[in-house]
Amino acid sequence: MECYTDNQMEIFIRRATGSDFSELKELYQNTILTVNRKDYIVEEVEDRASCGNDTAHWVKEQHYVVSENEKGVIVSFASVNDAGYMHTLFVHKDSQHQGIATYLYKHIEDYAKEKGAKKVTSEVSITAKPFFEKQGFQVDEEQKRQASKLKLTNYKMSKQLKCK
Repeated sequence: MECYTDNQMEIFIRRATGSDFSELKELYQNTILTVNRKDYIVEEVEDRASCGNDTAHWVKEQHYVVSENEKGVIVSFASVNDAGYMHTLFVHKDSQHQGIATYLYKHIEDYAKEKGAKKVTSEVSITAKPFFEKQGFQVDEEQKRQASKLKLTNYKMSKQLKCK
C-alpha cells in the first residue's frame, strides 16, 4: 500500500480486490451521473453510466487500484494494462478537485513504466480531457464511441513516458 500525504489529506493506494467491485460500480455510475452532466446531456450520461451494470469485463488484463481516505472509504479507482492502456480513472463525485486523481494517475504511470510501457494511452470523456492535458497527455483523435445505446464524443489521448 502506498500513501500520499499533503497538508489536507492522506490517500492510501492499494490493489483492488474482487470484493471492491460493487463499490467501484457505484462510484463509477454516480460520478458519471453527476460530474459528467456538465458536458453531456442527460440521455448520454444515463447511457454511459449503464455501461457499469456489468463489471465482469472490467478485470480483463487490467491492473486495478483504489485509493482510500483516512477512514478507509474508497474515493477513486483506476486501471491500466501492462502495455500502458488506461481503461479507467474515476474519482468519487464528493472528492473532486482535491488532487486525488493526480496521486492515482502518478501511481498508474509508475506501474506502466515498471512494466516497460513507452506511453500511456486512454479514451477520455469531454469532462476528463482537461485533467489529462494537465498530466501531459495530447489528443490523438476526437471520436464517437459506443456506450450502451448511444455514441458519445470522447478523445483518444496519449502521453509518452520518460525513463525514471
